[in-house]
This record gives sequence, structure tokens and C-alpha cells, in this order.
Amino acid sequence: MIGVSEMANSSSGAVAGKQGANNLDVTTRGDVDLLHSKAVGLIGVLFLTVTGAAPITAMLLNTPIVVGNGNGVGAPAAFLVATVILLIFSVGYAAMARKVTSVGGFYSFISLGLGRELGMGMGFASVVAYAVFEPSLAGGFAYFANLKLHQFGIDVAWPWLALAMVLLIFVLTYLDVKISTAVLGVALIAEVAMLLIFDVGVFSKSGHGATVTGAAINPLNAFLGYPGNPSAKLAAGAAGIGLFFAFWSWVGFESAPNYAEESRNPKRIVPLSLYISVLFLGILYTITSWAAISGYSTTDASVGAAQGNAAEYFFTTSTKLIGPWSTAIMSYLILTGSFACGMAFHNTASRYLYALGRERILPKALGRTHRRFKTPHIASLVQTSASIIIVLLFAIFGGTKDPTTQAYGELYGLMALLGTIIILFAQAIVSVAIVVYFKRQHPNDHHWWQTMLAPILAFLSQAYVLYLCLTNMGFLGGGFSFAAWIPWIDGGVIVLGILGALYLKSRDPSRYDQIGRMIYEGFPEGADGPLHAAEASARR
Repeated sequence: MIGVSEMANSSSGAVAGKQGANNLDVTTRGDVDLLHSKAVGLIGVLFLTVTGAAPITAMLLNTPIVVGNGNGVGAPAAFLVATVILLIFSVGYAAMARKVTSVGGFYSFISLGLGRELGMGMGFASVVAYAVFEPSLAGGFAYFANLKLHQFGIDVAWPWLALAMVLLIFVLTYLDVKISTAVLGVALIAEVAMLLIFDVGVFSKSGHGATVTGAAINPLNAFLGYPGNPSAKLAAGAAGIGLFFAFWSWVGFESAPNYAEESRNPKRIVPLSLYISVLFLGILYTITSWAAISGYSTTDASVGAAQGNAAEYFFTTSTKLIGPWSTAIMSYLILTGSFACGMAFHNTASRYLYALGRERILPKALGRTHRRFKTPHIASLVQTSASIIIVLLFAIFGGTKDPTTQAYGELYGLMALLGTIIILFAQAIVSVAIVVYFKRQHPNDHHWWQTMLAPILAFLSQAYVLYLCLTNMGFLGGGFSFAAWIPWIDGGVIVLGILGALYLKSRDPSRYDQIGRMIYEGFPEGADGPLHAAEASARR
């Protein structure tokens, strides 16, 4: 990495000195609060990121839409194609993660590749994206918790359930990151185990209640919409909707670089976690969605169930082919899955706020870490406060008596859509940033596939998925008028960040120079605190 030894020899001699295009190693600074270094290994990072994708939530909520409103029998193929495209995206993303270890993720990568202005714009946008995911999942949790409580004759207004989730997440994330890892690990293992039981249970009944067809994983069917069946009153689907919801199911895996500074060997663990999470989720999603459609006698029967009663789409099959006990367990795991997913996004949002705070782009207090736990506790408190405000705003303006529309349709659906558009755009932009970064900063490491062709293909595919999203906003927004404002809100946040960077460039160059430039080179064996610049230079 360029810049640390040069900083030690600079004429100013200041640890926080100006680096030009070079990075600033936070381990050489005494004025930066650090996260808990070497706190988690590969498994821990996987727990923190894969849980953000929420496998059981993605399957139970997204698969019926991919089947009924998208590809019909080709739903598993849509997940298969998404797997291949995201693996290609991960090639360049992993290469960048090996060079740049930073809690800033998209923010740092884009800043280094395409400049501080766009980097700050995407930094602001990333904060917004991950910040709204937590209240979004709180809405989903409240909806399912309300349904579960009704089974016991208990009625609790959905805002109280959503707020309870947000507050419990704050308590758990305030503690050591190892606590988050343990909680998310238990939730993830339970989710995956139940989905595997579902898959085995369905496929073992092939020919005896289950109908398995190879057409489901034909990649060509990922680009074909369900043709419809007027005689059965089944509407046609659109391939674009199916593909978008397939990609939506991975949101969360890309946050692995945000935990680099807390992992034991970030230049190895982060790239590995990206590949493992994409491939693992891809196989799981493809097989589970294949099992889901195989639980019905015909494609029309599967599509009819998805269009007519999406909430029971999986449960009908699990009850019939596996047993009522499996349905009961899944109805609880959708609660724990939603909670764990919200917690994972809370952690990511807090770390983006922390990154912007320690670089003094946002208030410096956000860059402080807890004296004992080394967690970004102030950033976590701000994220919790934002989530509470969002939940209350939806309750005030949307109402509290209809969880299906208010908690699920509006809070969960609209906030998830707002954040997902940003993530898709960020993944497209960071792909371009990777190409530029390696050509300019590391020409000797520039590789025709890893840092050129793969990122270009990733950019084109992510741009296409974003196009699918924007052209299907009417459907994706559930008919709510707020949906029309979402692209403008997302674009406005990015522009605000760019303008902020331009303001700093003219008024406070020292702060401008630090935008996206703070990286973590790690401590040598036996060291447990910041090094002076000269010491850092000597060990390099």
C-alpha cells in the first residue's frame, strides 16, 4: 500500500498530514478511535454478512414473486443467473479488498478509484441505504410477529413490535462485535438448516407429490416471463421482475469489506467471504426455489399459489410433503431471520457512519469507539435513533391498524426498495472504480480478467438490473405514491454528498484530502495500539 512510509518522511511530519492521492493508515494515528481489531475470523465475517441477505426471508418472501410475477418455472434459473453475475462482480471487488482495507467499503473504494467527490456522494448514499434497511426489516418483523401473536389471541400494534426490535438490536450491537457474531450465527444456522430440511423433504418425494423438472434450471428461462393462462385466470409475468427480486435476495453480502478492520486477516478473509457467500447463497437459493416450485403438480398450480396466496406458498408444500411441524418452525424462523437481518444491516450502517465520522466528514463524535467493547457505539446510537424516527413517521402518516399494508407493504417494501436502488447503483459504480484504480495506482497488478473484464461485465449487468428496477417501479412500489419519489431521493443524497465534497475542497482542504483515504494496515504481532509513523515505516 502506498503512502505510510512517505507520510513518515514528509516535511510536515504530522501523522494526519496531507497525502495527496495516498492513503492514511489509521494504525499510525493517535487521534483515531479504532475498532476491535482481530475480533472475528472468516466464519464470523460470514455470519455478519450472509445473515444480512436473510436466506429464509429472501426465500419465503421473494421466491413467490419471482415465480408468480416473474419467470414461472424459470424462477430457479433466475437465481442461478444472479449467482453467476454476482460471482463475476466479486472478482474485481475481492481484488480491490486485497489492496484496500477500510471500514468504508463502497465509500472508500469509489473515492480511491473515481475521486473524492463521487466517493463522498456514494458514502452518503450508502449510509442512507443501510440505515433504511433496519427499519424496513423492523416493519417485516412487526408484520409476522403480529400474525404470530394473533394465533395466541394477543393483539399488539405493529409500531410497538417494530420499535422493540430496533431497541433490542441497539443493546446487542452496543456490546462487543463478538456478541453480534454469535447471535447472527445461531440465527443463520437455524435458517439454513430449516431450508435444507425443506429441500430434502420435497426432492425425496419426487413422483410422490412433488414434480421435479430440469426446465427450472435452464438459464434461458431466466430471461423469459411466465406467459400467463387466461383460462386459469393467471396473469403473465415479466422476466425483469423475476431477475430483480433474485438479485435483491443477495443484498447484504457486499458489506464484507466493512468488517475488514475487525477481522483477523482482512486481505484473506474479506475476499474469501465474498466468494463463499455468493456461491453458498446462490446454490441454496437455486435449490430451494427449485424445491418450492416442485412442491406443486404443475407450473400453473405453482404460479396460481404464488399469485393467489404468496404468504402460504412455502407453507402449503411444507405441510403437505414434510409435516405441520416444519411449517410451525418456519413461521418462527421468519421472525428470527428478520431480526437477524435487521441487526446485520444496523452493524453495516453504524460502520459507514463511523468511517465518515473518523474522517470528519460527518461529526467527529461518530468516529469514536466504546472504551471497552471497541464498537462504534455513538454511530450505533445515531442509527438506532434514525430507525426509530422512520418507524414513527410511517406509523404517524400511514397508520397503526393495518400491519399488512402499513408495516409490510409500506415500511418494509418502500424502505427496502429505496436502499436496494442505492446498492445496485453503488455496485455498478464501484466496478468502474476498480478498473480505474488498478490502472492508475497499481498498473503492475492490473489483470485482464480480475481488474478489467470482470468489473466491466459486472458494471453492465448491474446497470441492467438497475434498469429493470426503474422500469418496474410501479409494481415494485406496490402502488404507493411514495415510490415515485424514491429515485429522486436516492439521487438527491448522492448530489448532496458531491456538493459537500466540493465545499470541503474549497473551504477545508485538509478534510477534503482525507475523504475515503483512511485505511487499516494492521498491527504487527504483539502490538495492540496505534504506531507512530516512523515505527510503521520501519516495519514496512
